[in-house]
Parts: sequence; structure tokens; C-alpha cells
Amino acid sequence: MIKSMTGFGRGESSDEIHNFNVEIRSVNHRYNDIVLKMPKHINYLEEKVKECIKNKISRGRIEVYINLEYIDDSAIEVKVDLLLAKAYKNALDDLIDKLGMLDDVKLSHILNFSDIVKTERKELDEDKTWACLNLAVEEALNNLINMRIKEGLILKSDLETQLDVMYDIIEKIEERSPLVVKDYKKKLELRIKEILNVDYIDEERLAYEVAFFADKSDINEEVIRLKSHIKQFKESLEDEEPVGRKLDFLIQEMNREINTIGSKANDLVISNCVVAIKSQLEKIREQVQNIE
Repeated sequence: MIKSMTGFGRGESSDEIHNFNVEIRSVNHRYNDIVLKMPKHINYLEEKVKECIKNKISRGRIEVYINLEYIDDSAIEVKVDLLLAKAYKNALDDLIDKLGMLDDVKLSHILNFSDIVKTERKELDEDKTWACLNLAVEEALNNLINMRIKEGLILKSDLETQLDVMYDIIEKIEERSPLVVKDYKKKLELRIKEILNVDYIDEERLAYEVAFFADKSDINEEVIRLKSHIKQFKESLEDEEPVGRKLDFLIQEMNREINTIGSKANDLVISNCVVAIKSQLEKIREQVQNIE
């Protein structure tokens, strides 16, 4: 089944230390472009997160937002630089003495120096951290994929409708094509009679000219290939694998065939049909841009 490249998914996972909240958004893109925003101290897990995504999504711009809260305060360590604190106190005492101020150095004064107290994350078990994060990533991915599938079903239905409309127009071209040669023969015969002002025409010469025109304007092969491409397109919509690039290629091929038909068929009715098909193909192309 086809999937849209647009979607959103959220996942959450907790253990006795971590609480992970993961949000994943995706939009259309030619390649698999993954952008991660996560706490710096767990950047070592970035490649594992990307690998999870690549295993399930082959195309699109994927934006991943990972938020981590620690449940257990044992994961946080507060360090105080006592030597630096004493140095600051001695310097402040000396300054007060030299300025002749009647004041004392208080703890609040020393704490204004941000380099005295530092908060650090303790060394955590990498496997345990990943196990918790992986659950949240998988949940967010599954929710994202479900949304992409739902939107894919809507796209599939719309594409099938557009293809049916296009097929009907092609059949009109097919019905009209034999009449073009007959109309050309009648017009050519009348024109020759008008120009030469005669009632008799060399039938052999006329047949030659009509045969030449018929060969030059024959669009039977192009119509057959165009119908074949539409059939392939519809069959591809049922594939389980990502088909976005394949559908894009088929659209290019259909455009090539309809352009050839337009250049060969010297007929107003067929020309109008060609314009209508090009309009349908453009609508289809826009939809395909959002298929994985």
C-alpha cells in the first residue's frame, strides 16, 4: 500500500530513572533526510535513533524531537569547588578591608559566581538509557506510519479517480484517430478540386498523399503505451514497497507519449484531449510528490 510522506507521531516511555517524550514529524522530500534535536549528553544515541527510522521509513524529511526528564535525582550530581569558593571569599574580604566597608561576605555573595557550583549528569548505563528511549521512538514511529498510511489511502483513491478520467479521454482519442484520416482525405479532395477547378482527381496520387498523412499521424503505438503506463501505475498503487520514485518515472513516460500524440495528430479534437490529459497528469504529479 502507498504511504504519504506527511505525518506526525508521539511516543513516551519511562523507567525508574528516565522519562522520554519523542515527537516525529515528516514532510515530503526526495531523499531520506533525518534531523534530530535531543539533549547533548545523550548524543551518543543519535545513530541508533536514525537507524530505527531508516528501517521503517525510506523517504521524506523526518524531524525528531527528543525530550528527557530524570525521575530519580540520583542521576544528577552537584559539585562544589571549595578551593575556588575560599579564594572568592578571601578576595571579597580583602576588598571590603581595603575599601573600609562595614560589611561581611555572605554565602549569597559567593553563589553569584556561577563557576563555584556545577550540575552534572552521572555516568548512566548506555544500554538502559537506550532501552527506554527505543520504546518511545518505536511508539512515535508507529503512530507516524499509521498516519502516513491513512493519508496514503486518501491519495490512492484520488489518484485512481484521476487515472480513470485520463483513461476515458484516451479512449476518445482512440475513437477519433481513424476519423482524422478520413476527414483529411475529404478536405484534401475538396481543396484540390477548388484549386485546379476540376471534377476529376488522380485517385492514385490522392491515395498516396492520404497514405503518407496516415503514416505520419499514426498514434496507435503511443496510445497503447499510454494505456500500458496507466495500468502499471494502478498496479504500483497496490505494492507494499515504497513506489514514489517509480510513479514519478511513469508520469514522465506518460508525458512523453502524450506530447508525441499532440505533435503527430493534426486534429483539433485530439489536441483538446491532449490538453485535458496534460491537466490530469499535472494533478497526478502533484499528488505523487507526497508519496513515499
